[in-house]
Amino acid sequence: MMWIYFFFFFLTESWSLSGVDRNEVYNHGSNVILTCSNKTWNEILYVIWKIELKRKACTISFSNNGQSVDDCNDGKSLKNNSIGQSYLNIPNFSANDVGTYKCESVYHGGNEYYNIKVAVTAPPRVSAWLEYRGNKMVAVCRAESGNPAANISWSPAGNDSVTKKQDPDGFVTVESQLELPENTDRENLTCIIRHQYWDQEEILVPELRKAYFWSWILIPVIGVIFVILAAFSALVMKKVVSLRQCQNTDTPSKSPSAEEVEEVEPYASYVQRVNSIYN
Repeated sequence: MMWIYFFFFFLTESWSLSGVDRNEVYNHGSNVILTCSNKTWNEILYVIWKIELKRKACTISFSNNGQSVDDCNDGKSLKNNSIGQSYLNIPNFSANDVGTYKCESVYHGGNEYYNIKVAVTAPPRVSAWLEYRGNKMVAVCRAESGNPAANISWSPAGNDSVTKKQDPDGFVTVESQLELPENTDRENLTCIIRHQYWDQEEILVPELRKAYFWSWILIPVIGVIFVILAAFSALVMKKVVSLRQCQNTDTPSKSPSAEEVEEVEPYASYVQRVNSIYN
């Protein structure tokens, strides 16, 4: 019991000591190795990592008597290199692993404490295009979901407007819009994007989007077809009205009424009787 009390007392006191602050930046998707001491396992009593992430906090530890703790359950693990030095391994590093990693390594004769702030570098998805806004042509260049924010410039240079938007994970989308004068040579217009993840800059040539291209062709065609159909419909309606008017003017002769038939019948029967007398 005394050993356990001493262990936790020493652990609590050691966390209160000021350690070494470090800032580390790693590429998105890389395999990250964080070290806390250059001591080997033969010298170490225990190693404990207290990890503070954006969405959770967890602990990973290991002692020389074989006891271990891991409540992170996200792939992070303690490993040894070829010479027996301990390190924390973070596979497939992503925005979910960004945070503060506090490590203490206790060994025979002392301890080491590190406060490591870990960030991620991610390349942006890039695109560039031209679009019409009213009667003006605008060139747009976008670097999406990068960390840190990308830098965008134009050649030839112009008075562009730049907007930046950061998502909840810290990734930044940068968009530059350049209004083009009428005499601009669009074939020689380029968008230049720089980011620390890349060894070289990205150069894009903006082109008119297919949707905009076809809209400028289809809209006039649809308009012409609509006018033709409207004219044809008006002509058909006019013809129908004209035929109805002709039918109303050309009415047929009336058939004799029932009264006229009854007036003729008595005379016909009388003639029939007179003829029978003579016969």
